Amino acid sequence: MDLIESTIKAIGPFLFLLLILRSAYVYFYNKPQHYGPNTYPIIGCIFAFSNNRRRLLHWYTELLASSPSQTIIIQRLGARRTIVTANPNNIEHIIKTNFYNYPKGKAFTEILGDLLGQGIFNIDGGRWHVQRKLISHEFTARAMRELLVTTLESEAKERLLPILESASKDESLVVDMQEVLKRFTFDITCRISLGKDPQSLESTFPISRLANAFDAASEIIAARGSMPVSAAWKIKRALNHGKEKQLKEEIKLIHESIMEIIHSRKNEKEAMCKKDFLSRLIASGFDDEEIRDMVISFIVAGRDTTASALTWFFWCMSQHRQVEEEVLNEIYVMLKGRKFDIETAKKMRIVHAAFCETMRLYPPVAWDSKHPLRDDILPDGTHVKRGDRVTYFPYGMGRMKNIWGEDCSEFKLERWLSLEDQNSISSNNGNIIYSGISPFKYPIFQGGPRTCLGKEMAFVQMKFVASTILPEFELQPVDTRSPVFVPLLTAQMANGFKVLVRKRKKDELNFLI
Repeated sequence: MDLIESTIKAIGPFLFLLLILRSAYVYFYNKPQHYGPNTYPIIGCIFAFSNNRRRLLHWYTELLASSPSQTIIIQRLGARRTIVTANPNNIEHIIKTNFYNYPKGKAFTEILGDLLGQGIFNIDGGRWHVQRKLISHEFTARAMRELLVTTLESEAKERLLPILESASKDESLVVDMQEVLKRFTFDITCRISLGKDPQSLESTFPISRLANAFDAASEIIAARGSMPVSAAWKIKRALNHGKEKQLKEEIKLIHESIMEIIHSRKNEKEAMCKKDFLSRLIASGFDDEEIRDMVISFIVAGRDTTASALTWFFWCMSQHRQVEEEVLNEIYVMLKGRKFDIETAKKMRIVHAAFCETMRLYPPVAWDSKHPLRDDILPDGTHVKRGDRVTYFPYGMGRMKNIWGEDCSEFKLERWLSLEDQNSISSNNGNIIYSGISPFKYPIFQGGPRTCLGKEMAFVQMKFVASTILPEFELQPVDTRSPVFVPLLTAQMANGFKVLVRKRKKDELNFLI
């Protein structure tokens, strides 16, 4: 016994020292490559995260700007280890070079799964390949493109322009353009995807229970991702309590509404002759639930991202009137004596550059996350562990001086127009280049195998709206302060975009002739 006690006394300090060293190793793991907030054993950076959770965009951007590699590591109690990067080489590795090691993963699909189900934005593997192949075919089909343009023309003529015309006659009437554009894109998306017109942009601004359900569901799901401890929302969901209870009710309404349309369409004799997305899915033989999930994904992406880009575009034009004049000049020249069509849209260099610059600073999707299947090392040397959350950050990338230069905070079309091949969007082995910019430097539409299939339709829709509104009306913001960027599932402008609508006089456009 004495021998044992003496042995323990002898090696006790040594064991204690080993424990301290091991704790230090765990705490300082990756320290040479680790940049991020102050992090402590066990709790990680939960205090810093909680203090900054209402300004995560700016906080992450600040941290990334101070990191030599534009990569940071976030470790906090109750959450996965998160790597956030604004490094183009890392992004190429994640979404292209080592694509199959970086699926969306269970952690991502858990957050969005209640709403998106087995839709293309929430799945990986074989099912994703099947859906992508079908959607790629439909989006490039001439019939779908023609349907888009005719639907845009109808919605603008019958609703959008009359609403703005009416508003322009009352100098004191304040219009929320964000709401107008969300209703416009909701009508367009539903007419193309479902073959149904929700008529949400009627002059009376009717309450659309379905549109409101999408809004509420998106907001609650976005809140899930920003919670300091992910278990919190899971417990509430299990208890059917609070916002999670509301989410369940909103998703029930969405699912039932879409299912009712699916069943009704299947009973229509002429359904197979229709050109809308739903009819094409039914003809392809997918089961009802998968059709429902694919349509929901289409609506979320087609409505919210386009409305977001348009809202920020019009705000940017209101802050940069000289750029607006350049945009107007091109619209006038391109459409003088002719109707808007897809070929005309492709030739719009300045309008295209203005939208690209808008989305550089105000991306519709502020960040995107993957979850690696295996340990990996990113090109900048950052060690990635299986199951980590790896996030690339378009919002922060648009504000990185090493990517866009010292003038990265300025709104400048020259950074797009000065590049070669200005007039087109070219494709090279699946990597879409926007006016010569790599998609890994500008991942607004992702890149590699998951390059956004709706990018061309989105640009056509955005250019159409710009070409319809700007020559007729000047939008004057009511609030002179810079609006707040809110990163929900897709970005929004806090409290909307309130404007006064002023009719342009013909002599204002004489300088364009």
